[in-house]
Amino acid sequence: MELQELLVAALFLIAVSYIGRSIYRNARPQNGCGTSCKCGIDFSEIEKESQD
Repeated sequence: MELQELLVAALFLIAVSYIGRSIYRNARPQNGCGTSCKCGIDFSEIEKESQD
């Protein structure tokens, strides 16, 4: 293989790994806020107001 072919192959592998990492990071479950959590806030003590 020539040097140009090696460089193209290396860039291709870097691009594929970058895209794969992006997909993996976006597809895995997230911890913390933004995933329907209460962020540690306890709402059980709050009374609901009646709408009369």
